[in-house]
Amino acid sequence: MSLQQTITKLIMKLPGGLLVKMAGGKPLTIRGRTLEPQLQLMAWNGRNAPPLSSLPAETVQAVTKETLASVAAPIELGVRTEDLTIPGPNKNQIPARIYRPDDQDPKAPLMVYYHMGGGVIGDLETCHAWCSILASRVKCPVLSIDYRLAPQHKFPAGIDDCCAAYEWGMRNAAKFGAPEGVASVGGDSMGGNFSAIIAQEMQREDKPLPAMQLLIYPAIDLVEEFPSRKEFSETFSLSTDTMDWFMQEYLPEGFDKSDRMLSPGQTGHLDGLPPAVVITAGHDPLCDEGDDYARRLKDAGVPVMHKCYEHLAHAFTAFTLISPGSRKACLEIADMVRAVYSKL
Repeated sequence: MSLQQTITKLIMKLPGGLLVKMAGGKPLTIRGRTLEPQLQLMAWNGRNAPPLSSLPAETVQAVTKETLASVAAPIELGVRTEDLTIPGPNKNQIPARIYRPDDQDPKAPLMVYYHMGGGVIGDLETCHAWCSILASRVKCPVLSIDYRLAPQHKFPAGIDDCCAAYEWGMRNAAKFGAPEGVASVGGDSMGGNFSAIIAQEMQREDKPLPAMQLLIYPAIDLVEEFPSRKEFSETFSLSTDTMDWFMQEYLPEGFDKSDRMLSPGQTGHLDGLPPAVVITAGHDPLCDEGDDYARRLKDAGVPVMHKCYEHLAHAFTAFTLISPGSRKACLEIADMVRAVYSKL
């Protein structure tokens, strides 16, 4: 066991009250939602870090990779992984990783998954443990995509890679023991944005729709100012300053933020889209837009399972090693996906 894992186990055994005292002395409560003590301690420990907007993008990419690695959980037992590359939209090669459970259900569709990171940070390791939870609980293969990042590759490079990966995954699903010609999409934060966009774009282009869409604390609308953007503007682990910086790095100068390939929430008609699992975090500037999108999908007749984890923070899928609530939530989310799969 590593030193980090030893420290983590000790932290998880400490009483919540003691953790709160270690993290500034009083519970962090907004809208009547109190952040889980383990996450509050993480927030306190990082309180003196400089804002991402004050650093070069390359530095942020390196630092966040190291930080996420320090809290990364091991993958689930009984899940095998293999790294591969798939063809991209511009003759580029997209790194990817396939997760396959030992007890895979041959009827369960492949899920193509996109990690978080604002289109600027993250890689295959960012969602490594979480993808293994999905594969293990849903009993399906999960194809994780390492799409191109900004500012090295500005919009639309990332979403173009993700669209290409979905279509490739759909065509090649049988190679991974899944039903041929079908795939789901899923992602957290910017990955949730990509997943919602892909579901809409396939419908617009009259192409095969994803079997379902898994949207975890998704960035849905870059135009509307939902109340949570102000109320949770300086919360752990995402601030509005960081979101603004992400878009500064991700988008070409002067880009229209209402574009359908950036803000899926700007789409007027949502009827006919695939079933959705929509998850939000209570301590997150994005929580209101995710909740609103779930409501709009339901109103349009789309089957939706929706839950807000009020005591968790943005990016909780990456904190399963140190946060009991995050791990419990991830297991529940995977079970929701499995429930949707059972009805396909």
